[in-house]
Amino acid sequence: MDERDLNAAAPSDDDGAANTARADADLAKLSADLDDLRQTLQRRQADFDNYRKRIDKERTEDAKRHTARVVEALIPIVDGFEHAFAAHREAEYESYRRGFELIYKQLLDNLAKLGVERIEPLGKAFDPHLHQAMDRTETREHDDGEILQVFQPGYVFHGRVLRPAMVRVAVHSQTASDRTVN
Repeated sequence: MDERDLNAAAPSDDDGAANTARADADLAKLSADLDDLRQTLQRRQADFDNYRKRIDKERTEDAKRHTARVVEALIPIVDGFEHAFAAHREAEYESYRRGFELIYKQLLDNLAKLGVERIEPLGKAFDPHLHQAMDRTETREHDDGEILQVFQPGYVFHGRVLRPAMVRVAVHSQTASDRTVN
């Protein structure tokens, strides 16, 4: 090999700089690709976390809806117990009554554990979201809109009204002079 062949085989300074620049460009491109992949992975992981949370929330809501259906089916049974207690107050029914009261209390306790709350409106102000007015009594002895009597109790399950309480409401009668002022 002569000297020219050796010089041709040996890289020149220009070729080394070009190779270094090309390697730097390849490294920068790989680094940018890696950053893009990291960001994509983070977005996908966040999307998956959001999906999992949404599915968990939907499952919880589905469970509440199913439980609400069961509770709605049990409310007439509670009513039946209450009617039976009111009907039989005789002494000969006392032992049966105590047994039924225990069953009734267990039923109410289990409904409360599920999240059922009984609406106790007596003496409170009428709320059309919780109460259904079945009758009204004109009186000045009570506040206007005060609930005087409960015909049938209402029930709420996790903030949702399953059945409104059926009530009698006090209303103030208006005289002819009151009507002209209003």
